[in-house]
Amino acid sequence: MRLLVVEDEDSIAEPLVEGLRAEGFDVTRVATGQDALDAPPVDLVLLDVRLPDIDGFAVCRELRASSDVPIIMVTAKGEEIDRVVGLELGADDYLVKPYGMRELIARIRAVSRRSSSHQDARKTIVAGELEVDVPARRATIEGRELRLTAKEFDLLALLASEAGIVVDRQRILREVWDTTWYGSSKTVDVHVAALRKKLADPTLIETVRGIGLRLRA
Repeated sequence: MRLLVVEDEDSIAEPLVEGLRAEGFDVTRVATGQDALDAPPVDLVLLDVRLPDIDGFAVCRELRASSDVPIIMVTAKGEEIDRVVGLELGADDYLVKPYGMRELIARIRAVSRRSSSHQDARKTIVAGELEVDVPARRATIEGRELRLTAKEFDLLALLASEAGIVVDRQRILREVWDTTWYGSSKTVDVHVAALRKKLADPTLIETVRGIGLRLRA
């Protein structure tokens, strides 16, 4: 598995890269946001938020605009707003420094499993004029392709697979995100708002107060 570590502090990056390589990962390390954007394709990006040139949020946004590569963001801060911003931009997981190597390896494997499971799911989900091609990670509505982030796609695919049925928020958090997000409803709301805008029909995703969400059948 190819990893890209984006970390500008040598004292952190060097033992981190050594530890990851000891676990069998093929690791490339860069120290700036621009180098991360210029790096060749990898299977997962471990992205520090504080970088000397471009902050990690901007790097995440740029990566997500052109790729579905799994991204784990790393920061010294632990405020919920940082987690929400990272998720809104398309990050798959979030780590707060300091963290242990075992926790990092567990997060990498969990994110990789989720990414693989989504790609191995049903080929095409059809719900009215909406079509979701899961292996290709493409979604269209009335023939118009939707430009979605990784998490927006995963959320839409889940709702489309249960069209007409209410999907509760805990299931959404469990299947689209993992339990490390402490059930924050803000994360779901941000992505729903973005999906409604991109679908150009705010009524297509219905909010069932106190329960969850339903894609109109």
